[in-house]
Amino acid sequence: MNPVRAQVTISAPREEVFDFIADLSARPGWCGHYQRDYHLTRPRASGKGAGARFKVKARMNKTYVDLTVVEAVRPNLLREELRLWRLGRTRGFAEYELEPVGRAATRVLLTVWTEPGTRLDAFKESMGGRRWLKRKLNKSLGKLRQVFEDDRRKKPLERATIAGYEPAKAARFGSTV
Repeated sequence: MNPVRAQVTISAPREEVFDFIADLSARPGWCGHYQRDYHLTRPRASGKGAGARFKVKARMNKTYVDLTVVEAVRPNLLREELRLWRLGRTRGFAEYELEPVGRAATRVLLTVWTEPGTRLDAFKESMGGRRWLKRKLNKSLGKLRQVFEDDRRKKPLERATIAGYEPAKAARFGSTV
């Protein structure tokens, strides 16, 4: 698929915006409208090597997406590799570029593209996938702007946890018990 691009300008420092975007556990708070069953796949929630898995909320679509952060250059760039469709045969990429705008504003440029693994996957994407994805990306960046520009104390954001993680049964590292 050709790249799908979306952008937004946020009234917040670039470092603060980058740290929030790079934290995968915060994604359901601003991307939850098109992601279902979102959970972390690794204990690390941010930075290079962090990973998550979710199901795309689209009509007649049962696609799981595995997301892994492959490059994190604070505060400029965050690159993610995606694996989707059956058996993860379609590769995809998401790239967040953060540019300063004036003293206290940040422009976030989001680019998403895929490399279909088979002709069937390419056909599925051609059936309106680009338009649907563009709408969802624009809406999520709008929600991201609201997180920073509206009062965050009103309602806490939804957060993701590690799949199958139970804090009460977790190992107590450093304890002598």
